[in-house]
Amino acid sequence: MDQEPTEAYEHTEHAQHAAHSGNSFLSKVAVSIAALAVLAAGAGSLETIESGAATAARSQAVLFQNKATDNWNFFQAKSLKKTMEEIAATQGGTAAADWQARAKGNEAEGQEIAKAAKDFETRSDQSIEQAEIHEERHHFLTIAATLLHIAIAIATIAIITGGQRWPWYASLALGLLGTTVAAAAYVG
Repeated sequence: MDQEPTEAYEHTEHAQHAAHSGNSFLSKVAVSIAALAVLAAGAGSLETIESGAATAARSQAVLFQNKATDNWNFFQAKSLKKTMEEIAATQGGTAAADWQARAKGNEAEGQEIAKAAKDFETRSDQSIEQAEIHEERHHFLTIAATLLHIAIAIATIAIITGGQRWPWYASLALGLLGTTVAAAAYVG
């Protein structure tokens, strides 16, 4: 939501013109423009926060999935080692009991590693779910900020035209819609 640095000055200039006109209606329009600008700035800031949170959650999901993959690879190595030790134990000899004990040790370690891998996969799935929530909020807030900016532009038409009321009413309706859409991002 990059905006021109002069946008705030333009709104201020319109508000000053309206205040100096002596027309109370234009003063109301100027105040509503200021209120809409505050709402648009808030929606834009929340949009940026949600976008960042979505990106962070996706990155965290990838990290957890990588850790799960590492653990599954380690599990496979332990499983292969266990199998080789079991084969060695079946060959008999004086070290057969030692080979069997090692195989059981690798079996136990493998189960712990598999449990850790499953935990990382669960955490990855949870992070993906969080990312999707943040992305959905981001989309709602993008729409809300856009509606609020359009409302500001339309309200400005009421000042430029010397006090026509329909642009102001339209801007208030769009402002209300934009605010409702922003609130909907966090409901449900």
